Amino acid sequence: MSTAPRPDAGHPASAVASGRTCALAARCQRDLQECAAAFPELFAARPFDATLYASVSLANAFGSPDATAERLRIANRTSLWIFAADWLIDHEATSRTEIGDIVRGALAVADDRAPDPDTPLTRFLAVIRDELAASPLFPPLRAAWRDELERMLTAMAREWDWKHQVSGGDSMPSFEEYLGNAGNFGSTFVNVSHWIHAGDPGVVPRLDELTEASDAVQRVLRLLNDLATYERDVTWGDLNALLLGVTRDEVVAHIGILTKECRERLRSLRSGRPDESAYLERQIGYSTGFYGLADYWGEL
Repeated sequence: MSTAPRPDAGHPASAVASGRTCALAARCQRDLQECAAAFPELFAARPFDATLYASVSLANAFGSPDATAERLRIANRTSLWIFAADWLIDHEATSRTEIGDIVRGALAVADDRAPDPDTPLTRFLAVIRDELAASPLFPPLRAAWRDELERMLTAMAREWDWKHQVSGGDSMPSFEEYLGNAGNFGSTFVNVSHWIHAGDPGVVPRLDELTEASDAVQRVLRLLNDLATYERDVTWGDLNALLLGVTRDEVVAHIGILTKECRERLRSLRSGRPDESAYLERQIGYSTGFYGLADYWGEL
């Protein structure tokens, strides 16, 4: 494989742009660390280490390099909330009843009802909801935001069911079933939250198309993540595409097919929604590079 530098990779303008994006991520990381300090019960130092906050901030900064830290606050906080929910469902919950409580509590917050029980997870989500409510897009898109939250949590609960069925001797889900459950990855919920917070009214009539494109990207990210985290998932007892009868080469090939389909879908959106299309395409590019070397979670 060639090791020649990319064209313009050493150009000062490229370095300046990268420096600005990293500075943006640094500002975002401080906000996430303040959130973690406000909800210490949710964010234990292991596995929520400083690298996780930095990685989340970098991902969103490179997804929207021309944004401000304020513009990215909801995307970052929603991402962090998803990590907390995922941790509680995947590793802390010991029964389906606990999973149900987590899901019902979050949906109560989305519906402006008092959650029972009131938990740090529901209180953090309420902070996110209240900031989103200041956007003029929240009233017309609130139902869509709530639906995405429910879809993501349902997918997380479904994976918990699969894991415990497998541990009880039942068969694993098929690769196709697993990939169809990629909503548990959470990136579409982040994206919908981000678009609402941005407040561009042109998003409203195109949200269904954007969500479908985001879901397609989410499936790519799910598999890129699995390639990077196979060893950790085996150690932690998590599901992974590579545990479902497919080889690494087959997953890589499937990522290529899905990525091509994503880019074709995004091409059709580009003329009407260029910013959102570029944002989704950058998610694939960034994650391809990131997951080639690293992962988000810290050590247990």
